[in-house]
Amino acid sequence: MSQIKNNLKPQDIVILLKIIALGNKDWFHHTLAEELGMSQSEVSQSLNRSKYAGLIDDARKKVNRIAFNEFIIHGISYAFPQHPGPIVRGVLTAHSAEPLNKIINASEKYVWPYARGNDRGQAIEPLFNTVVEAVLKDNILYELLAMVDALRVGRVREKEIAKKELEKRILNAQ
Repeated sequence: MSQIKNNLKPQDIVILLKIIALGNKDWFHHTLAEELGMSQSEVSQSLNRSKYAGLIDDARKKVNRIAFNEFIIHGISYAFPQHPGPIVRGVLTAHSAEPLNKIINASEKYVWPYARGNDRGQAIEPLFNTVVEAVLKDNILYELLAMVDALRVGRVREKEIAKKELEKRILNAQ
């Protein structure tokens, strides 16, 4: 029974990417919660699940970058798959957003649905419902989440490029 509450959820990925995006800056549960539009209890529960999965240290402060990178590269598309939906207004993601849109030239656009978005494209459900608001305030988080979406929805070429770019940022970031 306790196993069920320890299964990773999509917001766990968002929180771990936010911690990576913060680099060496100090953070607290309440600041993560505020910046991500989540409750403090959601953040706390998420960090507990990530600790159980071995994706963050015992103090729940430092991401285990090697394990997290392995999970993102090899598991994200299976754990949290996504298929493009109808054309909607939103915020660019996957290979349609930076940095991948500078490397990949694609005719189709993918967006997170967002009424005040400036672009139109096929809808991609974000990992958590507050992602769009959070990335509008944090460009590093935006790029990380967009590359994760490329792994969730991209074709082989897009996935390979996204893997290389993510690996650089996850393993080499401080």
